[in-house]
Amino acid sequence: MGITERMGDVLGHAVESKLLREVLEHEVKVQHLAIIMDGNRRFAWKSNFATGVGHRIGKEKLERVLDWTLEIGIPWLTVYALSTENLNRPEKELKTLFKLYNEGLREIADDPRIHEHKVKVQVIGRRELLPKSVNDAIDYAENKTAEYNNFVFTVCLAYGSREEMIDAIRSIAEEHAAGGLELEQIDEKAVSKRLYTGDMPDPDLVIRTSGEERISNFLLWQMAYSELYFSDVFWPSFQKKDLLKAIRTFQERRRRFGE
Repeated sequence: MGITERMGDVLGHAVESKLLREVLEHEVKVQHLAIIMDGNRRFAWKSNFATGVGHRIGKEKLERVLDWTLEIGIPWLTVYALSTENLNRPEKELKTLFKLYNEGLREIADDPRIHEHKVKVQVIGRRELLPKSVNDAIDYAENKTAEYNNFVFTVCLAYGSREEMIDAIRSIAEEHAAGGLELEQIDEKAVSKRLYTGDMPDPDLVIRTSGEERISNFLLWQMAYSELYFSDVFWPSFQKKDLLKAIRTFQERRRRFGE
């Protein structure tokens, strides 16, 4: 490594350290961070890698980001890993993804850092659309961390927010028809608690990588008053400084909650 590269590394580390200090010292805290992890395939294509390599690097990046959120002290982290629309991708790509989810969930469940920080791992979505191997891995991760509550790491698999809301509407309709829910009792709280995220706070900050500026059927109800941050970098290239910049931007915004 030449002197220019070494100087660049030193400068980059200094900027990152400064951002981390500012994030930690700021009075405004992110309680729930949600991330749309986008760009694995385009990262692979741009780098002349096979698509599966992009997904594997993306999996490794998620592990790093989980570490960073634990360091910052963000109690809730939710990531969009696989949408219901993604299930229409080629069978070969889906097999690769399912293998990575199987590996990743089991590795997380066995990771000492998860148990040290008492991180509860959970998966939300249409689990019946996932293969048995992935469902077994979900059960393994959830069972091993079920008693923890310091941090909650939620992975959205086979997830679609419109489908989630339809399920909530059906639940409300069934309960009303059975006489267990009066019409005047159907309000925001009644809907919220019947969503997959019923026991979770709404996200404060939602980050999407890869330069796309849309929310793609992700947490549509829950995101009503979330702050959105769009990053130009592909998910596998997402760095700690990118996360810190997003949080600093959030901290400097004035949240109005519709007022």
